[in-house]
Amino acid sequence: MVKEGVILEDLNNFWQNLKMIRFDLPIIGVKDVIEIALIAFVIYQLLKWVRGTRAWTLFKGLLIISIIAFISMILELNTITFIFVKTINTGIIALLIVFQPELRSALEQLGRRNFFSTILIFEEQKDKKEKISIKAIEEIVTATEEMAKFKTGALIVVEREVKLGEYERTGIPLNATITSQLLINIFEHNTPLHDGAIIIRNNKIVAATCYLPLSDNMSLSKELGTRHRAAVGITEVSDCIVIIVSEETGNVSMALGGNIIRNVDSDYLKNKLVYQKKTADIKKFKIWKGRQRNG
Repeated sequence: MVKEGVILEDLNNFWQNLKMIRFDLPIIGVKDVIEIALIAFVIYQLLKWVRGTRAWTLFKGLLIISIIAFISMILELNTITFIFVKTINTGIIALLIVFQPELRSALEQLGRRNFFSTILIFEEQKDKKEKISIKAIEEIVTATEEMAKFKTGALIVVEREVKLGEYERTGIPLNATITSQLLINIFEHNTPLHDGAIIIRNNKIVAATCYLPLSDNMSLSKELGTRHRAAVGITEVSDCIVIIVSEETGNVSMALGGNIIRNVDSDYLKNKLVYQKKTADIKKFKIWKGRQRNG
């Protein structure tokens, strides 16, 4: 009984002390709401910009380094912490140099952007567009098979998550529906659009005659020409898929993730494109389900 009485007395004292605590909540005014909205908008646009460029890969690397630095501070790993603290200033300058092309592109987009339409129209509607349909895949495979038969050189870039706007701007805008006849006509010898690559986004051929970065990978076969090195180069800086038709041999190759798969047939090409599409659809569905659950 004495023990229970002591427990009750302690609980009563705790409750009395809790009631004496003042929770002074800050007064939020109109200016505070405007500031919060502006900061949230800037952060959202920054994350969306980073997510839609090749800077996302570098951003993930920086995030891993930051986590390692944070863990070293908690565990008091003094050497790692010292190195991180001493190099952080130099690291900021290095980031500006590494991200220079992306920062320039972002500022250019900032100057062309209509802020009112950006705020009023939900950007998420763009993400709901299907990356590439089965019909478009079939048209690409049919065109590739036909061009291989007649040794018509081709370079077809299928955009995925990382946007290829900086390379799209080097070509001629088309925004045309994907058909095998159009693809064959674009890469036909001595036509104005045959030189360079085409970029496909959301079931549209958005641009032709685009210039792509060449790969510096010394392990690539010396038999591969500029077209194949450009295909590997663009997959080293993005997650796109590139289809190459050799003008010399008529062989079809695929580039993905900085690697090239040579001499593929139509079945392999179609299965690979369909597999990548299904993988992207599953990932998109999981993100949508997560948003629904959190909402």
